[in-house]
Amino acid sequence: MARKWQRVAALGRKRISFPRKVGEVSTSDEHSSSELPEKGHFIVYTTDKRRFSFPIAYLNSSIFRELLRMSEEEFGLPSDGPITLPCDSQFMGYVTSLMQKKAARDVEKALILSMASCRSSSSYNIHQQETSSIPLRGC
Repeated sequence: MARKWQRVAALGRKRISFPRKVGEVSTSDEHSSSELPEKGHFIVYTTDKRRFSFPIAYLNSSIFRELLRMSEEEFGLPSDGPITLPCDSQFMGYVTSLMQKKAARDVEKALILSMASCRSSSSYNIHQQETSSIPLRGC
């Protein structure tokens, strides 16, 4: 039995993966969601179904922590699927460039504040649309 598990483990290690640049984007059609990331990387998807791969060290960033918190609030915790961030690929490209340039803490804080204000204003607009579409009846 132990040898069987050793063979299975050895097969898992022999997978061939082609390295990608950090933050490289690819559509979900090109890669299945079951494709494993490179060692030391994690995968996220944006709302427009684009795939991003980042080093695990980026999880120490306040920007990523905030994006993950927002994702949990909006989509919940995925139990059997990819993590989807509540932003599009264009915004994620901007975040990627900031991370690669090692942006200053002030820039990170400003981005987080703008994400929070955009999110609260968009939820306010959605609430306004919902309440304005409710027909009122007179007695």
